[in-house]
Amino acid sequence: MQIKNIMSKGGTLVNPETSIQEAADRMLEQEVGFLLVGEQDRLKGTVTDRDIVLQVVAKGLDPRTTKIRDLLSTGDIMYCRESQEVEEVADSMSDNQVRRMPVVDEDKRLVGVVSIGDLAQHLQAERVGKLLKSITSDRG
Repeated sequence: MQIKNIMSKGGTLVNPETSIQEAADRMLEQEVGFLLVGEQDRLKGTVTDRDIVLQVVAKGLDPRTTKIRDLLSTGDIMYCRESQEVEEVADSMSDNQVRRMPVVDEDKRLVGVVSIGDLAQHLQAERVGKLLKSITSDRG
C-alpha cells in the first residue's frame, strides 16, 4: 500500500519568517506538536515543540523575536514521496527516529503528512511495537 492512501492530506505551511511565539500559538490552536515550514507549496523544513524547547527556551532566546528560520537545519529535509510503500516509509521513520514525515508529490510539492499513528493503523501489531520502540529509543 502506498503512503498516499494513508496520509493526512494537505498541511499548512508556516513561513520561515514566522516568530517562534506565533508558531507555538499555532501549535496550541491546532493541538499539534509539529509544523511544516515553507513558502507557497514548497517545503523548507519542519519545526516541532521539542525544537522550540531545546533550541529556544533552553537557550534563553526570545520567542517573540526568534524566527523559525533560525531553527531550521541546513541539512537535507526529511520527507517521503506519496508513491512510496508504507513499509518503506516506516523503515525510514524508524531509522531516523521521527514521529511524523511530510509527504510530497513527484514535483516535490507538499501533499500531506504521515504519522506513526497513520502507520499504526496499517501495519501488523508486532511491527508497530518495533517502530515505536526504535523511534523513542536513545532520545533525551
